[in-house]
Amino acid sequence: MPAKDFSTVRRKLLTWYKHHQRNLPWRKTTDAYAIWISETMLQQTQVKTVLPYYERFLSLFPTVEALARAPFDRVLHAWAGLGYYRRAESLKTAARRIVQEYRGKIPRDYHQLRTLPGIGDYTAGALLSIAFGKNYPAIDGNVTRVLGRLDSTHNETQI
Repeated sequence: MPAKDFSTVRRKLLTWYKHHQRNLPWRKTTDAYAIWISETMLQQTQVKTVLPYYERFLSLFPTVEALARAPFDRVLHAWAGLGYYRRAESLKTAARRIVQEYRGKIPRDYHQLRTLPGIGDYTAGALLSIAFGKNYPAIDGNVTRVLGRLDSTHNETQI
């Protein structure tokens, strides 16, 4: 896509988002821990399902240190109903490593984030861009679909 087309698409997408965005609690914070929890919960789970779990999870484990110290069965109990329980296990393991290796601070480096259990390309990019304000891509299935549709539309207009 030519650069001039990209800036037009970017502007249109941001305008659409401004008018249609949902009021979600994780969009009201720059706390890397809270954003990490939301991004992990939202993996393959609908927003409406995540909402009550997110608030309760953060009230039980308000910091990475609290999550690292919590007994694993308590973490699993708080996660019960969200499915994909490996995510809860990865959160707990990663929280322990963050406390031990990074003095309780979520890393601001892509490669360090990627070494943590459960943090893949998308989650690392989301944390860097949303929590830390870095220009880093966060490309998930939804973004891929939108870009594919845009590219398809763009290609059709070229014919």
